[in-house]
Amino acid sequence: MTVTSGPEITRYVQQVRAALADLPPAVRDELLEDLPEHLAEIAAEGEGPLVDRLGPPAAYAAELRAAADIPVKPPAPNLDDRIAGAVRRGRTQLKAADTRLGPLIGYPMVSDFLRLLRPAWWVLRGYLAAMVVGFFVNGNGLTLVPRVDGTIFGTLFLIVAFVVGSIWLGRRGADRLGRWQRRGLHAVGVVVAVFGFVALVDSDPSPTYYTPTYSDPYSEVRDVYVYDEQGRLIQNARLLDQDGRPIRLGQPWCEEAIRAQNEGSLKWTYPYCPEGAPIKPFATEVPAPSLPPIPSPSEAAPTDAAPTGPGPSPTATVEPTPSTSGVPEPTSTG
Repeated sequence: MTVTSGPEITRYVQQVRAALADLPPAVRDELLEDLPEHLAEIAAEGEGPLVDRLGPPAAYAAELRAAADIPVKPPAPNLDDRIAGAVRRGRTQLKAADTRLGPLIGYPMVSDFLRLLRPAWWVLRGYLAAMVVGFFVNGNGLTLVPRVDGTIFGTLFLIVAFVVGSIWLGRRGADRLGRWQRRGLHAVGVVVAVFGFVALVDSDPSPTYYTPTYSDPYSEVRDVYVYDEQGRLIQNARLLDQDGRPIRLGQPWCEEAIRAQNEGSLKWTYPYCPEGAPIKPFATEVPAPSLPPIPSPSEAAPTDAAPTGPGPSPTATVEPTPSTSGVPEPTSTG
């Protein structure tokens, strides 16, 4: 034996109230005003749960709506219903625009004029499809002239083949293609149109601007060290350009040079700080080459022996002899 308890009645009333949540609060409270007393009377008349005797709370709420002539709330539309509704609204708006804009170009509807352009679109669609194929084959980006093997023959063959195929599909699609096939063909047309637009944008030569930049290669120079051809440091050197103007590089950085600059006695010659020379130690002076000793005048050169036999007789020669006065005097030899 099952006795209906107060909590069960309260829970049933709450579920009915939840099923009527879409109604205004005043209407909902009016419908549920006598429900607890009614459920208590039903529970006192017999045994068993209220769900078995009255049905689910949602069904009981629907009966209350019908008794009060309140329409049932339609179910929330799912995603497919929302998409279908958006498509219907879009078609309605396009049809209205088609009819409204047609007289502006001299036709009852714009679609009547667009039908005349179908052959031109078939040619353009084939050309754009060839452009897409050239892009995937070459991998060099989209170009207005599709290329396959880099030759004019391959380019013409590709364009002609796709244009003829596009015209054939256009003429066939009106009668022989199914609904989904026509939709697929339209989708392909949209894709190649997007590719063609991208290629057209990329091919537009946009102006480029050159921003001149300047960098001083001597910005990090602190001092200048001048060396001669023998590797010796030249101090107090002055640098001049072709017009005789002094060349200033670096700044004094050692303590002595900075102090001279502050005192106004800096000569502005290079180097400012000789102790910072990059080549250390400084090259020493190369000694002058030594020469062999010069023979003294008193040393006589050896003479050849006198020839034998007839010939001229020897004659007296005069040789200098040292004198006390330092001036050589001639002496007679026989």
